[in-house]
Amino acid sequence: MNYHDLTYLDVAIAAVLILINGIISLLMRLDLEKRLLVASVRTVVQLLLVGLVLKWIFARDHPAAVAGLMLLMSCIAGTAAVRRTDRRFKGIWTSSLIAVMTSSWIVIGVALTAILSPNEWLQSPAQYAIPLMGMILGNTLNGISLGLDRFTDDLVSKRNEVELLLCLGGTRWDAARPTVQSAIRTGMIPIINSMMVVGLVSLPGMMTGQILAGAEPMSAVRYQIVIMFLIAAGSAMGTTLVVLLSFRRLFNARHQFLADRLTRR
Repeated sequence: MNYHDLTYLDVAIAAVLILINGIISLLMRLDLEKRLLVASVRTVVQLLLVGLVLKWIFARDHPAAVAGLMLLMSCIAGTAAVRRTDRRFKGIWTSSLIAVMTSSWIVIGVALTAILSPNEWLQSPAQYAIPLMGMILGNTLNGISLGLDRFTDDLVSKRNEVELLLCLGGTRWDAARPTVQSAIRTGMIPIINSMMVVGLVSLPGMMTGQILAGAEPMSAVRYQIVIMFLIAAGSAMGTTLVVLLSFRRLFNARHQFLADRLTRR
């Protein structure tokens, strides 16, 4: 199997297709033209910059450089998750960063010790660690942002119910448990939906990329199965951790709901 290296002309031709989105927005008066343009430009610029950074790191392939990039990626993911939420509270940034760091690094640690042999990936750490971390972080970020959004929205919309339970003698966990469960469920649903239809409705990016690069299909499938389980674990751990940390920040030890801490951005 041969690998076809795309030229910048090929990329430009593909970029023309984005005009379809713009036409739909104009015809339907969606007012998304500016956001679409900004998103398209950012896609190109960000990926080109990442390509240059990865080229530099791959050329050196030093564990310290790889770990540094992974740490930077984790920090960006932690802040990006909060930027997607409508409500904020003191400590939300710290909670998000802790959730992202803990879940992603635990999962990548398992992947690089128990699943992939260190004797193999240590010869080229950038080739394995960075793509794996990127896929885990992307989905963990989505789970965390969805979970945070649902948790804070439900606390505001169901404030009367929460405070009534507390007034009747319920603990902070009794009052917040339905909201916590709903938020964690919301954060986990996207990856579960993806797992339900993977291979039937969609061919995941990693599997497709390996096949296009000339890998044997069944080998690509095995890698994709591993990736799906790593992503699912990271998303579940990250969502659960950020919601529980948020719960601790919004309910004190005296079983009071600190609603005044919640503000709109």
